[in-house]
Amino acid sequence: MIGALILGVVLAQGDLKTGKAFRLWSGDAPYQHGTTENDIPTLTPFMPEKPSKNAVVVCPGGGYWMLADHEGHDYAEYLAKQGITAFVLRYRLGQFKYQHPAMLSDAQRAIRYVRSLGYNKVGIMGSSAGGHLAGTACTHFDFQAYEPKDDIDQQVARPDFGVLCYAVLTFDKPFGHEGSRDNLIGKDATPEQMAFMNLPGNVTKNTPPCFLWHTSEDTVVPPQNSEMFAAALRKNGVPYEYHVFQKGPYGIGLTDKAPYNNVHPWAYDLVFWLKSNKWLD
Repeated sequence: MIGALILGVVLAQGDLKTGKAFRLWSGDAPYQHGTTENDIPTLTPFMPEKPSKNAVVVCPGGGYWMLADHEGHDYAEYLAKQGITAFVLRYRLGQFKYQHPAMLSDAQRAIRYVRSLGYNKVGIMGSSAGGHLAGTACTHFDFQAYEPKDDIDQQVARPDFGVLCYAVLTFDKPFGHEGSRDNLIGKDATPEQMAFMNLPGNVTKNTPPCFLWHTSEDTVVPPQNSEMFAAALRKNGVPYEYHVFQKGPYGIGLTDKAPYNNVHPWAYDLVFWLKSNKWLD
């Protein structure tokens, strides 16, 4: 098992404490231009009662401008209750003058870090813009988002699976989310940048299996985002599961608080999918 040096301390699975964040890099992160907490990407673990062999990195949504706690903390608590370790990623944001590739570097480092802790399978999950970041990690895992710094960066960046919740997956009109695009690559993004970030066109046979869900009532991030990505997965022979629900506004998350006795059906479907693929202990 490879440990990770954080502030001079070797971090291993046994050191993980629910709710206790740790830095992704012991020194400055790539592209870092400040010293506030908004400049320092972190992971916050949520541990199940019994040790888990597998883990999920959770990317909260928020338009690449802020981080929605109900799509981070709440998801992680729910997953831990089901028996899988979850890590909430605090990635860098547009309002603090970060753009691509800083966000992808945080996601790739998070996957590598969690893998270095000895987990067998490491997935990535996100909602809305967090779903775009998770989808980018799934489609562009072979893109070098930052220069390797240590042994952790020798780990594989490809997630073993992706969970995309009402995800922003295209920036093209009429279905793209302009706010997420502007915060990630700018209003004057080049055609090459747009093509890179329009994720259905970047799916290959090596994209990991994905679970996607949307609601047909979503007018902020229309369900065509998930439909196009699912079609690309199908075309390339990548296993996937896609649910579209008739009712539900944008940003609904779990629709409940701990102990999560009345969550939206997507959450039960996700658990079934994780168990079916042996990613949930």
